[in-house]
Amino acid sequence: MKQCWRWFGPADTVSLGDLHQVGVEGIVTALHHIPPGEVWGKSSIRERIEILSSQSLGWDVVESLPVSEDIKTKGPNYTAHIDAYLKSLENLASFGIKTVCYNFMPILDWTRTDLRARQSHGGTAMLFRLLDFAVFDLFILKRPGASTDYSQGQQEAAAEHYKSLTSDAKRDLQNNIIAGLPGANDTWTLEQVKVQLDRYKSIDASVLRQNLIDFLSAVTPTAERLGMRLCCHPDDPPFNLLGLPRVMSSTEDYAYILNEIDTHANGATLCTGSLGVASAFDPVSFVTRLGHRIHFAHLRNTKRLAGSDPERPDFFEAAHLEGDTDMVATIKSLMKEEARRRQSGREDWEIPMRPDHGQELLWDLTNNSMPGYPLIGRMRGLAELRGIMAAFGGADQHT
Repeated sequence: MKQCWRWFGPADTVSLGDLHQVGVEGIVTALHHIPPGEVWGKSSIRERIEILSSQSLGWDVVESLPVSEDIKTKGPNYTAHIDAYLKSLENLASFGIKTVCYNFMPILDWTRTDLRARQSHGGTAMLFRLLDFAVFDLFILKRPGASTDYSQGQQEAAAEHYKSLTSDAKRDLQNNIIAGLPGANDTWTLEQVKVQLDRYKSIDASVLRQNLIDFLSAVTPTAERLGMRLCCHPDDPPFNLLGLPRVMSSTEDYAYILNEIDTHANGATLCTGSLGVASAFDPVSFVTRLGHRIHFAHLRNTKRLAGSDPERPDFFEAAHLEGDTDMVATIKSLMKEEARRRQSGREDWEIPMRPDHGQELLWDLTNNSMPGYPLIGRMRGLAELRGIMAAFGGADQHT
């Protein structure tokens, strides 16, 4: 697999020039300053490529070319935003960029309630705790009908916890959830979230899934013509939040969408951490069943916490080899898929991957790391993943 690294542009706290020491082979990035629904112009794309080229690095994967809320809900700007998406694909392809990751999560992208939960070793990790999310939902956002999403016991526990929080803690919880994590498509205020929630009142899982199919029906013919590979990132976490449906949370969800839009241009981003929050998820089965359509991999690990809601578990970002996902078996299956691709003559036999959501360790703790994207924590993760790949000896040995 090609060992890539997510870089957020000139504002990133990690210097591009340092990544050669980490052993990075390619870059995953996006033009985060361009709002969803607007065209990524050639000059902006060229500028990012030139920055990467100045450090002898290439732009291997776009993550993400965001899908706007108007596209997800088929809002008033739907047609204009589809046209902008198509133009952005054309512009990216003109520079030889082929792989584009996106997601179809309503309103909130990946969600955590604590960005720096202290770990026993002294570092920190991102954490999702349903109790904290319930506090936000019930008592900070005050979403109408929110109580139906929580048991009586959960509501009572959330009420007690809310009373114990300081004003600063309440503000931090709100910011952690809606102010925008690294890579999120949008930054919201409470009022904006409420407005967006109103747009989803008539959108259940079946409607949202059809909207995803319609989006792909509109954009994959262009992607196919351009030789591009779109790959949907799973829901993170893989269960409903704020009463909103999520439709890319399991292997079955992926199988359905990949079958409905059956073209190589429509593929999957395998994120072992997101999907692995669900206890039933089997990454090896995912690769065995859908591996030919995996265009990108996020190799990260999460650990479910005992005593939480089994349907919506608490979890934290574990070290790459220490969570609930069997990373050794996952990498072995991905490398077998690469070998199969090489034997069949596929040009895209090598799967780009990146370590993801590292813990903050050592230098990271005092150097204003971006939550989830520290230098040392991800460097450790990449080294561990690289070791597994080296132990298996390369794609050509997995026949």
